Amino acid sequence: MNYEETCDYLFNKTANFESQGQQGYKPGLETMEKLDEHFGHPHQKFKSIHIAGTNGKGSVSHMLAAQLQVCGYKVGLYTSPHIMDYAERIRVNGHPIAHDYVVNFVEQEKNFIEQLEPTFFEITTALAFKYFAENDVDIAVIETGLGGRLDSTNIITPLLSIITTVAYDHTDLLGGTLEQIAVEKGGIIKKNVPVIIGDDKKETRTVFEALANDVSAPITFVMDESDIVSHQPLPEGGIEYTTKHQTHFVCELSGDYQVRNVDTTLHAILALMKMGYLCDCTIESNIPLINQEMNDAFMNVCKITGLQGRWQVISTQPKVVCDTGHNPEAWTYLSKQLEAQDCQQLHIVFGMVDDKDIYTVMSMLPQKATYYFTKASTKRAMSEQSIMLFGQQFGLQGSAYPTVEEAYKAAREAAADSDFIFIGGSSYVVADFLKTCN
Repeated sequence: MNYEETCDYLFNKTANFESQGQQGYKPGLETMEKLDEHFGHPHQKFKSIHIAGTNGKGSVSHMLAAQLQVCGYKVGLYTSPHIMDYAERIRVNGHPIAHDYVVNFVEQEKNFIEQLEPTFFEITTALAFKYFAENDVDIAVIETGLGGRLDSTNIITPLLSIITTVAYDHTDLLGGTLEQIAVEKGGIIKKNVPVIIGDDKKETRTVFEALANDVSAPITFVMDESDIVSHQPLPEGGIEYTTKHQTHFVCELSGDYQVRNVDTTLHAILALMKMGYLCDCTIESNIPLINQEMNDAFMNVCKITGLQGRWQVISTQPKVVCDTGHNPEAWTYLSKQLEAQDCQQLHIVFGMVDDKDIYTVMSMLPQKATYYFTKASTKRAMSEQSIMLFGQQFGLQGSAYPTVEEAYKAAREAAADSDFIFIGGSSYVVADFLKTCN
């Protein structure tokens, strides 16, 4: 098999939540533990940081990986889903896993895989851990796939656990209340391992406190001790931050929702410094004073780690931005940011997959916009006609297009230089856009 055939095998011949939804989800660690044993427990050969959360875990993962890299560590980074290429999920010092490695792995292990019948995500997690071990990474930043307690990644015992936010998403699998979802996310909390909580909801706090207390895990709530005094979006992109000790730095990640992610990252940096990791940096009153290496890491997150799709500015005339936000919590920030744009006309290329809370998201979308309803190239995508009908119920006016490429082309042709074009609603919409339109 070549690389394309190998990816097709992984996506279509195994149980795959991303393409099949609930049908492709098999909770539990038993199969993952068998895979891990088969490969000689590779996750025990490197240190790790474990990150769960409904939103923000990808951004925090990449920011932490960037910080570790500029300080000279060899860093593994495991995230999902990918945007352009399967290999993006598994990186060492920002470089995606080699295509040949993926092909050889599947060819050598195909018989074992077909006997054991692991899911797509279990295979990918095993591949990542094996790759990190063989590449002698110092630290791997590991993002959960879904939930935490029963997630394939949860066989690790990390240096540090981080839970970014808890919101209603995948409720059919994780539970219908914030407390139930928090139990699943909080399943990554380990005995005596410090945990940082970026979520600030009353419903989840007691859950996390109880889970941490049960295993004597030191717990820090970011919002109790926020390091950030002020933040200011910059015209050229990015956000300038001021901390409690008047330390200034710029993070290139735009989007109002990134403020909490940066605050969570600062708390993680502090925790790692106290353990003896990261750059030699002064700590004053439990706040890290940002040095040049840390500032460089924040300034160049995308270049260092390959992050895409977080309020990513594609062009300026007209301004074109894409973002992977796909649930109500993400749109709490995105809708306000879109409405605040200083532009002549707002154009929104929009699509969603069928297991998301489309009613709530659509109720939050700006009405003063022209919509280009579309369908991403995944089996889980809602049809463009269905999306348009939902939109009309909320006063959203526009037309339907069968592909993201056609939707964006129509938006681009209609937009003046002073207009604003946004592409989003789903990671898959952003992926299709970046593959075909950028």
